[in-house]
Amino acid sequence: VQLQASGGGSVQPGESLTLSCAASGRLERINVMGWYRQAPGKERELVAEVHGAGGVRKNYADSVKGRFTISVEGTKRTLYLQMNSLKSEDTGVYYCRYRINSAVSGSWGQGTQVTVSS
Repeated sequence: VQLQASGGGSVQPGESLTLSCAASGRLERINVMGWYRQAPGKERELVAEVHGAGGVRKNYADSVKGRFTISVEGTKRTLYLQMNSLKSEDTGVYYCRYRINSAVSGSWGQGTQVTVSS
């Protein structure tokens, strides 16, 4: 599976961005898709994750609940992250990750930079 993340940019606090992750390859067994981020000097952390092709089960990091929405669409399983009310602490490189299940490493996208600053 190959992943291409896009949609990052520089915004001011309170603004919104939508990230996209385009996938190619054998996707029929992919059941877990997520967004992670890595801030400067910090470890990569889970932001949001969706389980199942229909994206029924979702979980979010406490820091983004109520502000971010993860979704997956279409047979190509394009993954989105709608980010509202962005804060400076949301700054980082955002990566998408697709896995067959939670027990395996899966595939990572190349990352897209999000900078929130006044």
